[in-house]
Amino acid sequence: MKIIEKLKTTEKTLFSFELLPPLKGRSLEEIFRTIDPLVEFDPLNINVTYHQQESVYHVRPDGLVERRIVRKRPGTVAISSAIQHKYNITVVPHVICGGFTREETEDLLIDLHFLGMNNLLVLRGDPPAGIRNFIPVQGGHAHTNELVEQIINLNKGIYLDPDLKDTQPTDFSVGVAGYPEKHFESPNLSEDLHWLKKKVQAGADYIVTQMFFNNEAFFRFVKLCREEGIEVPVIPGIKPINTLKDIEMLPRVFHIDIPQDLVSEIRKCRSNEEAREAGIEWTVHQSKQLQASGVPAIHYYTIGISDNIRKIAARVF
Repeated sequence: MKIIEKLKTTEKTLFSFELLPPLKGRSLEEIFRTIDPLVEFDPLNINVTYHQQESVYHVRPDGLVERRIVRKRPGTVAISSAIQHKYNITVVPHVICGGFTREETEDLLIDLHFLGMNNLLVLRGDPPAGIRNFIPVQGGHAHTNELVEQIINLNKGIYLDPDLKDTQPTDFSVGVAGYPEKHFESPNLSEDLHWLKKKVQAGADYIVTQMFFNNEAFFRFVKLCREEGIEVPVIPGIKPINTLKDIEMLPRVFHIDIPQDLVSEIRKCRSNEEAREAGIEWTVHQSKQLQASGVPAIHYYTIGISDNIRKIAARVF
């Protein structure tokens, strides 16, 4: 069943979460250990992130520096298929613009279609580590709406090769990202909503937000979406504070604000364990308020850790 169908028909707030693929050389069992504690909450879906290749520099024995292109977290498609097979839970692999030509994207989409994975979260993706600006590969997509258009074309049986005969349509449902506090590259929220609307007009079925810690930012974002004519469901994405350093790391990496009340609570903590408990309490309160507002689902960013998410879910769902 497509996620959008569940979002439109649910009478209660649903639970979903996101996973990182394991680092190269690690075991798939790590993923299963993250999922197992959360299965009892009947997840709407499990998202699996995709990470494009990046440059790594290695000093050779002769003293010269060698540049290598590596993918540190490969296997998104295989991992997604393995999870869906093992748990019979809808899995949503991320599909990104970065690092792919249109032809490579089409091949990836065909693989997903053959595996029966017809729910996607479509993103532009971040630039590789150490690179400030996003630059698409030659023949790739520069913007998410272009990638959404390619997917919707496949749903119509329109492939890149115009000479193909008797092509079969795919049946993908597409989610896209939204940013309650705006994407850091946008000059303002209005401009960011302009690009979000282009993604929806291209065919996106629903929106999942970047993490936020202030529900008022989310409520304002949804209100502005509706005023802009964006009518698709908006799913809030949230993450609990997990360590003392999170109040410094998360704003730096994800370009988000953390309310002073939460910062003050974390600064009172004397250990990561205390910070973790404070993060759980904040996220429980945040989740219950979102639930009471009638959101169709709440999406949790696990970053590969689920015991705190389990504690939150047990008190909310």
